[in-house]
Amino acid sequence: MLQANQILDLSAIKAILPHRNPNLMLDRVQVLEPNHLIGVKNLSINEPFFQGHFPGHPIMPGVLQVEAMKQLAEIAVRGELDPENKGDVYLWKLSKAKFRNPNVPGDRAKVEITVNGIEDGAASITGTVSNSGGITCEAQFTLKMRAKSAPTAMPQLFNEYDRSSGYAKEIGDVIAVMPHRFPFLLIDGISKMEETKAVAVKNLTGGEAMFMHAAEDYAIMPESILCEIMAQAGCACVLARPENAGKLGLFAALMDAESFAPVYPGDQLVVDVDLPPARKSFGKGTGKIYVDGKLVFTSSLMFAIVDPA
Repeated sequence: MLQANQILDLSAIKAILPHRNPNLMLDRVQVLEPNHLIGVKNLSINEPFFQGHFPGHPIMPGVLQVEAMKQLAEIAVRGELDPENKGDVYLWKLSKAKFRNPNVPGDRAKVEITVNGIEDGAASITGTVSNSGGITCEAQFTLKMRAKSAPTAMPQLFNEYDRSSGYAKEIGDVIAVMPHRFPFLLIDGISKMEETKAVAVKNLTGGEAMFMHAAEDYAIMPESILCEIMAQAGCACVLARPENAGKLGLFAALMDAESFAPVYPGDQLVVDVDLPPARKSFGKGTGKIYVDGKLVFTSSLMFAIVDPA
């Protein structure tokens, strides 16, 4: 049980959380009260995500700030949601996340959450991330617990979303318009593209770092990363428009995200995004992610189109 003013070092954090590098987003935690925690994440250029998130101008991905808040909240509520520590505490719903300012190498990210209440097995959370310049991200979200599970069937192979002669954008075409690179380029191609709509594909494989270092080998993709996959699919669509040539797409907000089922290595994610024409430098979109025709995740997003710094 958490105690007021308790300090959790890295070993104590790992004793509670199943997350491991490179997905662990907390270095130390203080329990101010059982429902009010703060954490710190020191940001070093040696972080793998900095190598692929805007190389030459590295920025901490906004979804990893959401993940840091989620992990801190999980420390606060796991004892009540999953007292036997046998389940999977996951990000069920993300009502809203706003991204206000960047976190870059050299910053120290202060993560703070408050548990507003737990009802019917759902924990309501508000959180912020800040650095020495002020708030960088704020979010409202809900955690739940589900039983750990595993895939029970082989994936459907060679469907209409697999590479073929009619493929809209191969990975080389995606790289030509996207600023993301390994290990934070999270789409493998675009199967279909229209002016305001794209269907992207992400093939999940156990060779990716996010799965290779899962505690107890329980390998599922964090819901925060599903948000990033959807955003990158939308980004590739928007940046392919002639008027946006050479520009960058930045997350401004996530809204109304909901997870319906876990996804595993071996799954093919089909990412369906709708992106009406942006007004000036801002736009909105909605997206759904499917596995073998089954809806696993939805979200809305707001983005900004900017010139490179």
